[in-house]
Amino acid sequence: MYKYKKSIMMLILCQGIFAVSWFNLKELQINRIASTPAFQIRFMEERAGLDASSFMGMVTEASSGQRVVDYSVLERKAKYTLSQEDYDILLKIVEAEAGCEDMKGKMLVAGVIMNRVESSKFPNSVKEVVYQRGNGTVQFSPVKDGRLAEVKVSEDTKEAVKRVLYGEDITEGALYFAARKYADPERMKWFDNSLTLLFSYGGHEFFS
Repeated sequence: MYKYKKSIMMLILCQGIFAVSWFNLKELQINRIASTPAFQIRFMEERAGLDASSFMGMVTEASSGQRVVDYSVLERKAKYTLSQEDYDILLKIVEAEAGCEDMKGKMLVAGVIMNRVESSKFPNSVKEVVYQRGNGTVQFSPVKDGRLAEVKVSEDTKEAVKRVLYGEDITEGALYFAARKYADPERMKWFDNSLTLLFSYGGHEFFS
C-alpha cells in the first residue's frame, strides 16, 4: 500500500511539474511575440484607433526605439497637381486675400480659386484665374494694388492650401467671394444682383 501511495504521489508531482513547465513555456512564447515590433505596431494602432484616411502616412515606435513606417496605412492622394508657379501664386493670393483669416477662411479662398480652375467658366490654371481680366478689370484686388507680389506666406496659409489641394472642399461650390466692407459699392451691386449668396464667413461673402 505504501508503494502504491508513493507511486500516486510521484505521478501527481510529475503532472504538476509538467503543467508548470507548459505554462512557463507559453508565457515565454507570448512575451517573445509581444516584444516583436510587428506586434507592438499592431497593438499601438488598435489602441490609438487610427484612421488611414486622415493622413498620408504613419510612423510607429518599435521596441528597439527605431522609427519604422507602417506601409499598411494608405497614403492620401492629392486632388490637384499644380506647377510650381501655380502653387506659388495660389499661396500668395490666399495670403493676400485672407492673411488675417483663420484656417477655414484661408481654405475658403483657396477653394474658390480651385473651383474656378475646375469650372468651364474660367481659365484652367491658377495663374490665369488670378490674373484674369474682365472688361479691363482684374478679378482680385491684390493683383491691382500690388499686394500679391509683396506678401509673405505664413505656415497657416501653406497648411490651408495643402488641405484644399488634398481634396478638402468647404466652399459649397462658390465661385466668387467679396469683402463687402472694402469692396467698390458698384461692384457689390453686381454681386448682389447677378449672383447667389451662399454664406458669409470671416470678412468675406461667398457666391455662386
